[in-house]
Amino acid sequence: MKIYTIHTKHRFPISINTAWDFLSNPSNLKTITPPNMRFTIISGADRLIYPGQIIQYLVTPIPGIRTKWVTEITHVKNKKYFVDEQRFGPYSFWHHKHFIHPLTYGIELEDIVDYKIPFGFFGQLLHILFIKRRLNKIFRFRKEKLDQLFGQYPE
Repeated sequence: MKIYTIHTKHRFPISINTAWDFLSNPSNLKTITPPNMRFTIISGADRLIYPGQIIQYLVTPIPGIRTKWVTEITHVKNKKYFVDEQRFGPYSFWHHKHFIHPLTYGIELEDIVDYKIPFGFFGQLLHILFIKRRLNKIFRFRKEKLDQLFGQYPE
């Protein structure tokens, strides 16, 4: 069983409060998801995140394949981090940790995603050929969108 990891860090010139207000609202996920994924929230995004919250989406992870994705918010530490886990969807396993770290001139967002692809060897091959690149592109899109919304961190 192969578990893959994506680990990203991005800095933004905003307060922890601004970051938390944006990230803790599930409705904002559509804003930072590439349009070609046709991301639609079905239910569960009517309030800010809390442990036990179930959120249902429709997504197109691979062109031509539309599927339901159900996640649960399993952990929340106000203005510090939260964790979402897939309960149903395109992955065999999906565990996504979102951290907000204070910096001198803003914050650093850190994402750590551990995931497993279904279909054994065929799934591993799909990961090499397509899935890893697609996930990296999604996280690049998020960073670019957040840069547009909040500005770039001074280096």
